[in-house]
Amino acid sequence: MTTMPTPQRAMSGIRVVEIGRFVTGPEAGVLLSDLGADVIKIESTKQGDPFRQWGAGGYAPNFCSLNRNKRSVALDFATPEGLEVLLKLLDTADVVIENFRPGQTDKWGWGYETVIARNPRIVYCSISGFGQEGPDRDRPGYDTIGQAMSGLLSVLTELDDPQPMGISLSDHLTGIYAAYGIMGALFARERTGRGQRVDTSLLQATVAFMSENIATYYTTGDIPTQQRRARGAGVWAFVAGDEKPFVVHLSSPPKFWENLATTAGHPEWITDERFLGRSERRRNYDELKRLLNEVFSTNTRDHWLKELVAADVPCAPINTLDEVFADPQISVLNMHRTITHPVKGEVHLAAPGVNLSETPLEWELAPPMLGEHSAEILSLLGYSSDAIAALHESGVIASPEEVSS
Repeated sequence: MTTMPTPQRAMSGIRVVEIGRFVTGPEAGVLLSDLGADVIKIESTKQGDPFRQWGAGGYAPNFCSLNRNKRSVALDFATPEGLEVLLKLLDTADVVIENFRPGQTDKWGWGYETVIARNPRIVYCSISGFGQEGPDRDRPGYDTIGQAMSGLLSVLTELDDPQPMGISLSDHLTGIYAAYGIMGALFARERTGRGQRVDTSLLQATVAFMSENIATYYTTGDIPTQQRRARGAGVWAFVAGDEKPFVVHLSSPPKFWENLATTAGHPEWITDERFLGRSERRRNYDELKRLLNEVFSTNTRDHWLKELVAADVPCAPINTLDEVFADPQISVLNMHRTITHPVKGEVHLAAPGVNLSETPLEWELAPPMLGEHSAEILSLLGYSSDAIAALHESGVIASPEEVSS
């Protein structure tokens, strides 16, 4: 019987050195690792990525969600010996990702000009809060700051009673844009043979994500708000009679509005002058919502969703996470995955958000313990067992046992 060869993953053979913390850098790194890149994560020898400390044992779920398929090296690159190790590793890398404040890596001795001079093929990705230039470049930047300054938060919350979001949208968007830039630079390198710098920021990435609202603002002069899109796109959120929430999104096709009105038991609304077209429904949005609320409060969410789905009306429950993975469609997508670490045990994670038919995304490594692969990576760089032991002894590198002690 002929054995089919194991398909190579999309980014097999690409080595990424990730020197990132929290979300943006690790998000870019994990997207590349899912595609098959060899991602080596450099962490401090004391506590590692700060996200580790958001849970017990240096293995917080926040950390685990962003660091599967990576190998961890605990390295003190502030020492001359540690900097030498880091530069040797970067000499072997295709990509380096860092998310420190602008200019910080120059002070540490591994800035872009230093690294590209040693390794002209490297793609050097810098992620910051506000960009490499400008009056705010040196300020500390975190997710909610990016959401707020970019305008994103203004379309996600009511401005007279603003609330922060329950997910770090700017952080994750920035990581996605960084990975996008890295892959573009690697593709360009195939033609030119040269690496380059990729840089993005919380502010730049999130403003870019706002492109639809920005285009609308400059065309109409209207300032987008949370309600503006809901009114224009025919989006409503309701609470059914059993106090369970759900949404309806009509968009443009008239049939969806007509089917909604019929399902609600009011086909006369279809020819009602208040709701005749999109502009009328937008103008009378609050009145229509009041009427629909009265209807939907008379029965359970499951009842109404069944009726709406049967009528081909775009709708969905507002699932809490305990409901998400019980959804039959999500079960088919196999979005709940587990991977087992030999020491830490089973880790529960969300599956990747894309499928590749010929080079499937696979997980080979559970999120690493701090310094789990220090000796392994140094050995690959040509360090002898004695040299590695000396670096351990001096505190330049650390292993999980040393960290836990």
